[in-house]
Amino acid sequence: MSEINFLNIFKQDDNIKKIIPKLLKDQTTGKNIVWATDTYQPYGNEYEKQKQINANLCIKLMKKGIMLPRTMRTKEQQNERTKGKAEVFTPSWICNKMNNYCDEQWFNRKNVFNIENPDNTWTTIKEKIEFNNNKGWQKYIDSKRVEITCGEAPYIVSRYDATTGKILKINDRIGILDRKLRVVNENIKNEEDWLKWTYRAYESVYGFEFQGDNLFFARLNLFQTFIDYYTDRFSKEPTDKMLDRISNIVSWNLWQMDGLKDTVPFETLEEFKQISFFDFYSNITKEEKNISYCKIKDWRSNKVIEYRSMKGS
Repeated sequence: MSEINFLNIFKQDDNIKKIIPKLLKDQTTGKNIVWATDTYQPYGNEYEKQKQINANLCIKLMKKGIMLPRTMRTKEQQNERTKGKAEVFTPSWICNKMNNYCDEQWFNRKNVFNIENPDNTWTTIKEKIEFNNNKGWQKYIDSKRVEITCGEAPYIVSRYDATTGKILKINDRIGILDRKLRVVNENIKNEEDWLKWTYRAYESVYGFEFQGDNLFFARLNLFQTFIDYYTDRFSKEPTDKMLDRISNIVSWNLWQMDGLKDTVPFETLEEFKQISFFDFYSNITKEEKNISYCKIKDWRSNKVIEYRSMKGS
């Protein structure tokens, strides 16, 4: 199988110019996500870690082969990111093992989507996935999953192996969203309903990441996954309207966050020095209103909420 090549996305510059700005949007701030890494700072002040990523800079670095997914970086670059940012990417077989365990708990049985082999490969189950009356396939699609510090989101979608760069065939993909899309394919016959449940599948998977380039590639992976499955199912290209909707969902559900603070990167949580208890309370309330706690969207209730409100619930 061939290796993933993100440079192929520039074959149609007009499409890329339309989509990349949408994949760079930060729904919490209303601006763009920031670099949040000093990897590109040597190339100019506009690449400082606190600066926003704009589409032109993003395209410029990718065309030059500077901004690349981990699998396309040199070993030295990979090691540097690992040492400096504790950045580690997980091979697909481990993602598969962990996703299999989650599904085992959901279905109350093993080997639902595939069988793991001793050599760290897997054999895909070809028969249609069976659901019982209490947990129908619709509930599986709507079940919410989140990948924390998601990097390029290898647990959510598995277009390629994050360590080898090998492209995975659609039928053998093992990501959380890949499994949901397989279920949609197996239970839906017409395009209208396929789109309805595919959108719902996308709305049910979440992930957050600190570094802006990783987050961009994660979003791009989910975006291109939609194109992969749509063209494979209907033998035609998705419309601009479909792509707009997917890019909007992806920009909400994969967000940039400092996982220790539940805020956008580099948000300052100031200490409060007050004279009285009442002054202390009123100032915390005032200051917290100015803190950019990360927002996510609950698509079923159509409400925007703060991610921190979900913790412990």
